[in-house]
Amino acid sequence: MNQSILEVRHLRTLVALRDSGSLVRAAQLLNLTQSALSHQIKLLEDRYGQPLFERKSVPPQFTAVGERLLALADAMLPQVEGAERDIARLVLGQGGQMRIAVECHTCFDWLMPAMDAFRTRWPEVELDIVSGFHADPVGLLHQGRADVAIVSEVDVDEAGVDYHALFGFEIRALLANTHPLVARPHLVAQDFADQTIITYPVPDEMLDLIRQVLEPAGVRPPRRTTELTVAMLQLVASGRGVAALPLWAVQSYLDRGYVTARPIGARGLRGELHAACLPSLSAKPYLQDFVQVTRETSFVTLKGVELL
Repeated sequence: MNQSILEVRHLRTLVALRDSGSLVRAAQLLNLTQSALSHQIKLLEDRYGQPLFERKSVPPQFTAVGERLLALADAMLPQVEGAERDIARLVLGQGGQMRIAVECHTCFDWLMPAMDAFRTRWPEVELDIVSGFHADPVGLLHQGRADVAIVSEVDVDEAGVDYHALFGFEIRALLANTHPLVARPHLVAQDFADQTIITYPVPDEMLDLIRQVLEPAGVRPPRRTTELTVAMLQLVASGRGVAALPLWAVQSYLDRGYVTARPIGARGLRGELHAACLPSLSAKPYLQDFVQVTRETSFVTLKGVELL
């Protein structure tokens, strides 16, 4: 019998293709070029003499050959990854803790699923969220009150802190369905001048709409704040003002036609999330795995997310 050409990377490619739903997104998930990913698939198809999936179907529909390889991947990859974690525990020790501080009100929509996935992989690592929302979560790292800070931008002047990129996303303007601005293909800074902006009760520098769009244009509309995303959307739906939130945080409301979303700017308004920690934690295998699990979970499950 001929020696198998199968490698772990081939199996990971097939799983990424299935989970992400397209060649483009699978390449992003694996940090490969689309050409390199296509080459891996062609290598397998040439080896077996059969296509692994239907090229014209979205999401991909796998053939019998592709399904058999996916079954192998589902059985084998968890064992490979589990062995790697066990080796890391043997070499570097088992225990640890990660107290996570967040600066964004919408973080829990993606953070909780990521934490649940992480706990099954590292049950011996104590995982917790530092209560409350923090205007300066990185400061908690230096004070020893948190181990990981979820932040929206990298501060290049912050000494003694490592930043791990998580994902980027689009921020959309949210309007009542009957709002006159719904007729616009996208909104610009001046469109907000006579609108009440509904935001979370956080400083202006933590709000991408104000920091990236309104302040540079000298637009200072009236503000109204609320702690809860659902309350914000209720105010928008009833015509009390407009808001700007990540697309992934409001997609379910958009699907139900509760409010209407419009891009902000001709190219759209983008936000980012990063995990900050002290260098001593960056070297820990469980921190590296937490970052990877968070990136993969969010990329696969959230609407409009792109890996940084």
